[in-house]
Amino acid sequence: MKKIEAVIKPFKLEDVKDALAEIGIDGMTVSEIKGYGRQKGHSELYRGAEYNVDFVPKVKIEIIVKSEDVEKITSAILEAAKTGKIGDGKIFVSDIQKVIRIRTSETDEEAI
Repeated sequence: MKKIEAVIKPFKLEDVKDALAEIGIDGMTVSEIKGYGRQKGHSELYRGAEYNVDFVPKVKIEIIVKSEDVEKITSAILEAAKTGKIGDGKIFVSDIQKVIRIRTSETDEEAI
């Protein structure tokens, strides 16, 4: 099993959700986060004063999947989230040791 975490621009969330639904992914965890990378934030004007916004709003999607599904899921996220501009985000894939569904006590692949 693998955990896929994708940090994307907030306005791309619906596109990513729709792309994942098309390939049969019906569950995910979504968090509103802030961060920066090469983008380094940006400057804004408020009532005539300029100020720096160091942390940029992002959305983090987390999905636990069977190992064999990783490639098609990461490809779907990549296509749906890409704008070609700086700050598009990142996709992280990591191993999952164990999953337990609390309601039924099912474990591992049966629990996802």
